[in-house]
Amino acid sequence: MSRFEIDDRDFLLDGEPFRVLSGALHYFRVHPDHWHDRIRKARLMGLNTIETYVPWGLHAPEPDAWISSGNLDLDRFLTAVADEGMHAIVRPGPYICAEFTNGGLPTWLFTDPTVGVRRGEPRFMRAIEAYLDRVLRTVVPRQIDAGGPVILVQVENEYGAYGDDAQYLDALTAMMRDAGVTVPLTTVDQPQPHMLENGSRPGLLRTASFGSRSTERLRTLREHQPTGPLMSSEYWDGWFDSWGMYHHTTSAEQSAADLADLLDLGASVNLYMFHGGTNFGLTNGANDRGVYQPIATTYDYDAPLDEAGRPTAKYWAYREVLGRHTKLPEEVPSTAGPAPTGEVRLGTVARFPDTAFAALPVTASATVPTFAELRSDAAYLLHRTTLARPTPSVLTVGEVRDRVHVVVDGNCVGVLQREDRARALTLPPVERELLLVVEDQGRVNYGPRLGEDKGVIGDVLLDGAPVTGWESVALGADDVLALARPGSPGSTASSIPALSLASGTFEADDTRDRFLDTSTLGKGVAWINGFCLGRYWSRGPQLTLYVPGPVLRPGEENTLVVLELDTAPTAAARFVADLDLGPVED
Repeated sequence: MSRFEIDDRDFLLDGEPFRVLSGALHYFRVHPDHWHDRIRKARLMGLNTIETYVPWGLHAPEPDAWISSGNLDLDRFLTAVADEGMHAIVRPGPYICAEFTNGGLPTWLFTDPTVGVRRGEPRFMRAIEAYLDRVLRTVVPRQIDAGGPVILVQVENEYGAYGDDAQYLDALTAMMRDAGVTVPLTTVDQPQPHMLENGSRPGLLRTASFGSRSTERLRTLREHQPTGPLMSSEYWDGWFDSWGMYHHTTSAEQSAADLADLLDLGASVNLYMFHGGTNFGLTNGANDRGVYQPIATTYDYDAPLDEAGRPTAKYWAYREVLGRHTKLPEEVPSTAGPAPTGEVRLGTVARFPDTAFAALPVTASATVPTFAELRSDAAYLLHRTTLARPTPSVLTVGEVRDRVHVVVDGNCVGVLQREDRARALTLPPVERELLLVVEDQGRVNYGPRLGEDKGVIGDVLLDGAPVTGWESVALGADDVLALARPGSPGSTASSIPALSLASGTFEADDTRDRFLDTSTLGKGVAWINGFCLGRYWSRGPQLTLYVPGPVLRPGEENTLVVLELDTAPTAAARFVADLDLGPVED
């Protein structure tokens, strides 16, 4: 068994100075059959450690549930790290940010709006204790002093940017130690004085998050931590993308130069990200600093490995820098060729709202319920009411979180979007039914709106008078997919109308990765063989969805299903040769 410790200057592995050269790789954003490939490529670049967050909300979708299979098999992931001869850093939060929905916190935690967020509120702390007990059952036996790969565990995440509850941090530390964590505990904050002070406690190693000006940032870190090893545990080598924005990139040359400065100072590093992967399912987060901005499905991050796990210019630039400080393997990753191409014709198989109300439990209520009131982890809420208005009227709501299709007598008459702060819409005459299709586009993952409720907030009014007598249905991604009824014949129209489910079949000769071109679609979600690729949106920046090869079935019929919320001008989708993550800013 080995020992991993900290002295006044260095990390120590069995008493000898050790520099952590780590890369972030989130197991839940990568197909598990690709874990070994990505980890191996990290070693070939010169890294010796893999870091990952743990998403509480995915592992525990309900208070008494715990999922540890598939892409949530943390034990299998840590085994893969160890098999490659590498070490591991685990960051269980409980808050992780990560541009992940709700910052990784489970939605059920906040069905009671009085529950505290990231502070020592008793109900919040009881839930955290149960969560840490579960996740640390996997981590503790995998620590280095037990023969495993784990050398560091992080407490909370950039807490100094959020709060200053020292007792909260102390309680988290005690929970981890009581659960058997023996390796050093760390914190991470941006290198600003108040964040470094509020985000850590005595006995925890402060580390910093930044992506440039390494010498200056490490100087600030050292001022607030006079002894112990220097480490950037989030060296930002790129950035995330949001819908409607540019695809973010950074200069490989400049980023490598800043990394060289960091390493020349003797610091340890964790590259955030080494491989970003994908927000499969509906797991992307959002930012709201005055304007709501949902995160895109891709988490490419302009990292050393792209979304499909292929080395980028940064990979080779970083490898050259790392080679000045560690012995590099002679082997290098092979180069992948273009992905298989082809077309999938799509036929409309169901009108989404009608099928949902016919197939799923319906809840009656006087007013429109929110997500927390009906189903906190839902992706969509559908609300309908019967009424008649012979003349045009004005629909008004309190607040939209996040997007609402307004449907009158089966026809979509408008969309209210949170980012537009839209609250009102003029309706045509209503003969029989008003329908609201409410979409959660991703929960805020950073800042004071963490844990907020979703849906139509406040009363629904027509010409100032409350509308009552609603029927509602809540759907998760799996519920939506089930409505497509695989095998049912689809229409052969040339386009896909709004609020429709469509499907098509195709053949695959092998399990090579593919890239689904979504430029002919509008806005919605796509599945292949039941695997949720994530959201698409014609506004970009990304115009492809990454398809992991292992989800394909060579020699069999493969099925593509889409939920089209807006309108797709063409009832077809194509597989293209490469990623298209959109234009970059000049």
